[in-house]
Amino acid sequence: MTLADLPYTVVGAGAIGGTLAVHLDAQGVPVQLVDADPGHVEAIRRNGLRLQTPDGTLTAHLPVFGLDDAPSQLKGVLLAVKAQTTDKAAAWIAPRLAPDGYVVSMQNGLNEAVIAAHVGAGRTISAFVDLFADVMEPGLVKDGGAGGMALGEYSGGVSERVHNLAADLQHWGSPVVTPNVDGFLWSKLGFGAMLSATALADADMADLIHRHRPSMEGLAEEVFGVAEAEGVALEGFDAFEPTAYRRGADAAMREAATDRLVAWLGTQSKTRSGIWRDIAVRRRPTEVPCHYEPVIARAQAHGIAVPLLTQLVELIKALETGHTEMGEPHLDALDAAVGVRS
Repeated sequence: MTLADLPYTVVGAGAIGGTLAVHLDAQGVPVQLVDADPGHVEAIRRNGLRLQTPDGTLTAHLPVFGLDDAPSQLKGVLLAVKAQTTDKAAAWIAPRLAPDGYVVSMQNGLNEAVIAAHVGAGRTISAFVDLFADVMEPGLVKDGGAGGMALGEYSGGVSERVHNLAADLQHWGSPVVTPNVDGFLWSKLGFGAMLSATALADADMADLIHRHRPSMEGLAEEVFGVAEAEGVALEGFDAFEPTAYRRGADAAMREAATDRLVAWLGTQSKTRSGIWRDIAVRRRPTEVPCHYEPVIARAQAHGIAVPLLTQLVELIKALETGHTEMGEPHLDALDAAVGVRS
């Protein structure tokens, strides 16, 4: 089998891409890697791609390339770059994608339309991914706990190739094959708004969500108001119950759902969000504006006010640029804004 014949190429071998690549290899499925970070590429070439799990470290010795020396033809591409680089990555992939190839958006956010603009809707697979993982150093990814996944065709329905991908990922877990990946993606946007807000302070996610329920629950409610206007049927995943955060939901049901979410987050070995790590550790821009500015734009098109979400994006931008520092007063202010909004 030549490199061009390999069934899967992971583009972006970071937290999500690295985790899935190691599990594909452990399943016996051939996979190769492409990553833009020369240090990460060199570490993988030297020592393999290492995945720290609660049961020990898995090491995959895989073909790995930078952008300049990657194979000229790719088949099944698992795209796992940050959302803000999706357009650039999809443009790089498009001329290399085989006629029968496809791209799977193994990312956070709503990226499928951007990918499809480059490779075509018929060669785009939608995916919802909820993985708790972090890149700890070049060549080393830490698995922070169990997560969820859903797969389906971007153009609608499911297909043999989607079922095959789900089967190939069985060493990782059991992806849901569904025609309603959008329902999972929008639910993740609501959950992700909570997790993004925890990056405003230097404390664990579970503790901050527990202490700042008004703003956390209000953020999810705003996202789901837009989803409802878009005609999306929300899907639950892991310990997150989106119906509890829809506008008009029973208050006791909402509080119980948040209790369960906080308890579940407390069982995860990853205690801080990737957004927090981007700001506090890696000192780089986050995905938050890329994820939520499109949601805000859709809200405006529907005439829906999303003041908490708008304020969250602005606060994250201020942290990214060093115009403010992390601290719980930011969340106190969001909590207070819920009272004003009500």
